[in-house]
Amino acid sequence: MEIDRKAQRMLERYPLCDHCLGRQFAFLGRGMDNKERGRTVKSMLTMEGHELALGGDKKGVSLLKLLAANASFPMAAEILRTLKRRPKEGKTCFLCQGRFEALPTLIERAVKLLQEYEYETFLVGVKLPVDVEEREDEFKAEFEVQHGESIRNEFSREAGKILSDVTEKSVDFMKPEIVVLINPFTEEVRLQVNSLFIKGRYKKIARGIPQSTWFCPECRGKGCDKCGWTGKAYPESVEELIAGPALERTGGEEASFHGAGREDVDARMLGRGRPFVIQVKKPRKRRIDLSGLEQAINGEAKGKIEVRNLKFADRAMIRRLKRIETSQKTYRVAVKFERDVSDEELARLEKSLTNVAVFQQTPMRVVHRRADRKREKHIYETKVKRLSPNSIEMRIRCQGGLYVKELVTGDGGRTDPNVSNIVNAKAEPLKLDVLSVSMMGD
Repeated sequence: MEIDRKAQRMLERYPLCDHCLGRQFAFLGRGMDNKERGRTVKSMLTMEGHELALGGDKKGVSLLKLLAANASFPMAAEILRTLKRRPKEGKTCFLCQGRFEALPTLIERAVKLLQEYEYETFLVGVKLPVDVEEREDEFKAEFEVQHGESIRNEFSREAGKILSDVTEKSVDFMKPEIVVLINPFTEEVRLQVNSLFIKGRYKKIARGIPQSTWFCPECRGKGCDKCGWTGKAYPESVEELIAGPALERTGGEEASFHGAGREDVDARMLGRGRPFVIQVKKPRKRRIDLSGLEQAINGEAKGKIEVRNLKFADRAMIRRLKRIETSQKTYRVAVKFERDVSDEELARLEKSLTNVAVFQQTPMRVVHRRADRKREKHIYETKVKRLSPNSIEMRIRCQGGLYVKELVTGDGGRTDPNVSNIVNAKAEPLKLDVLSVSMMGD
């Protein structure tokens, strides 16, 4: 069926605005939007009606009346007046109910909300009532529409054009900094401010600091006598020491800390530091000076932690951090034995824990919060240095996720092999330091 005849059939059944008529032929032609398509089709039908009317054919007047009423087309109404015919008032569009005309007002409201935020890219998301989309689906089925697009797509695109013109910002379909969510029918407008991600490495110089906020086990964060009404088991954490200055400079609402594994509270993180990402949620500022932020964090946390190499990142970096199994780590641990140990025993220990697989059942100290299962970890190299007749220092280069304290003690047989069994003497870890964390591609 010809386009104009199909369009006429549509208008005979339902009133349609320029957008909604043109949208049914969205993938035909180039260089025009749906509103222009709709006006073009209506213009052709109006010219046809005018020609018939001038020739005395009543069908021409009927077509012009149809276009004036169901197409709300001013040209048809004007021609009817010149023919001394009174046009009927235009009707509200069956599909969009005239909501395309409300877009500029909604965008005006969005612009006011956006003024609080610093951003360069955005995307418009559209929420529609179910009955609106169902109505269009039924319409397309009735007229066997083959070259049309969805009403949601057109609302999103048109709103994006207006917003881009007004704000002079760019649309980004993949990683927008802000998503403007609108419902043209309820006139709801809200923002989804996407997180700002900053990556770097941190060194933990002092012992006794957890990586993340550790809530009081008695009150679970509510505050009690035991925790001095702070709700925390430790007064501060690596997360808080980094998040505080980051939130202050970005104006974010909250922050989440993501690390490439974690060290024990009583262990230090030395060397180049541990990779991390701080995720700032709903930041008002994004173009911050990272060198200034680095100085602020290190100044406020002097003697506790240090951060370095701060750079902007994205969410994909968090997924990379979580691939702990593919990382390598080097530990230094001081070990004390219940008796003096010989050079031969230490040589055997070094050889036994080099290029070896270690099987570890989840340690008793963490089994209450982690799945109780057996893990296989690889030790690439172990070096042993004597400190005294009954104490040594071990450097262990191994696969990420190895529990070093349990490697020393054996954890009641839950780790095999272990230092205590190899030397046949009870061993106790005294001080533990993480010397390096390497990730694949790092």
